[in-house]
This record gives sequence, C-alpha cells and structure tokens, in this order.
Amino acid sequence: QVQLVESGGGLVQAGGSLKLSCTVSGRADTFSTNVIGWYRQAPGKQRELVAGINTSGERTDYADSVKGRFTISRDNTKNTVYLQMNDLKPEDTAVYYCHADWRSMWYLKNPHDYDYWGQGTQVTVSS
Repeated sequence: QVQLVESGGGLVQAGGSLKLSCTVSGRADTFSTNVIGWYRQAPGKQRELVAGINTSGERTDYADSVKGRFTISRDNTKNTVYLQMNDLKPEDTAVYYCHADWRSMWYLKNPHDYDYWGQGTQVTVSS
C-alpha cells in the first residue's frame, strides 16, 4: 500500500523558514520514477500548485507567488521530496500536501489526477 506522509509544518513568524518533507512508502523500488507536486489549500479556497519536480530532480517549477522563496528538491535514496520555504508570509498559511504520480513525465495541473497524495501538514505564518 502506497503512503505519502508530509511533515515539517508548524507555526512560524512572517519572514521565517520551514522545511517540509514528503516521504513515500510502498513503492520504494520505483520512487525515482514518479513526479511530485506540492500543493496547498487554505480555508475556503481550492487546492493550488506550489511547486513541481520531475523524476530526477533536474526540472522544477513554481507558482509565481513562491518563486525565489521556495525550493523543491528530492533525495531518491531516501524516497523523500522536500519543500524549503523561506521568507514566509501570512498568505502562505495553508495545509500543504504532496502528490505523486508514476504515469506522467511532468507534474499534473489537476491535483486529483495524481496516483496518490498525503494527508497534509499545516503551515501557519503569523504577522
């Protein structure tokens, strides 16, 4: 059974940093063949893409709102994808989810088109 577990969320002041992790189990032997998207969902809003990364980690993409502040990376030896978030703002407050797909070569726009996603981790940024 495939599981995605997000961790690293918490409460931080504006301008602070957090590093989120997404660890995948159940398909460890093929972890390096998936694409990962980090999404976030604030109360009353739709889930939106934050960052995406391809299988090798050489190709990444970011939402305009986080470019220059967030960095997505992956360690295929640890079956883990990371989201380093710097200079956090109150508008970054949301539940952050990682989504994984083994069929696509690039991240998918629709979060529900992925094979699997996790339960999320809360990020709260105070002003």
